[in-house]
Amino acid sequence: MSDARFDAAALQGRTAHTMFGIVSAVDPVNHAVKVRIQPENVETGWIPDAGGVHAGDLRIACPSSPGTHVVLQPVEGDGEHLVVTGCVFDTVVMAPVSPLTGAVAQPGELLVKGGCGRPPLSSSGASGATSSEAGWLHVGSGGVAAGAGNSRIVLKDGGISFSVGGTSMTLTSAGLTVSGGDVRTDQHSLNGHVHLLGSQKTEGPLG
Repeated sequence: MSDARFDAAALQGRTAHTMFGIVSAVDPVNHAVKVRIQPENVETGWIPDAGGVHAGDLRIACPSSPGTHVVLQPVEGDGEHLVVTGCVFDTVVMAPVSPLTGAVAQPGELLVKGGCGRPPLSSSGASGATSSEAGWLHVGSGGVAAGAGNSRIVLKDGGISFSVGGTSMTLTSAGLTVSGGDVRTDQHSLNGHVHLLGSQKTEGPLG
């Protein structure tokens, strides 16, 4: 005599369910991927990758990279028809750190950061090299910041600031302030300009 609970457990084990997988190949043109299902490590065929945003004529694409840890969902419970519904951070591929705050995104913030290093292609592999020149965007309750390399722009209530290396410019209701550099047109320099007085000329600006 068999126990119905064992029969139910066996049936449950054969039913397609949500799984984790590791992306093994990417087709950016068709926004499709192949995934090694964990823990069996069986590779799928080409399946749809999770779309970033698709709303009317607004589209944001972010194809998965090989090695990305993803979540697989069977369509209508069919294990032969899987789709990637999202990706997850783990102890190997961790959440990015914001160049603005030096911390990961907090609740109520959005952080987009490139150049974080590609995920390893195997469990024993190493992550790809990071890039200090990649672009980033950080949106939070205090404003919006974006940058690339040593350049950044910060927009917040009451002011806009730009910085490149050691030069910065800030625009507020009080006016425009530039520090650490020069203001130039195609013909003149603010720091180096002089005024003509007949056949004489002044020295550079003071104060």
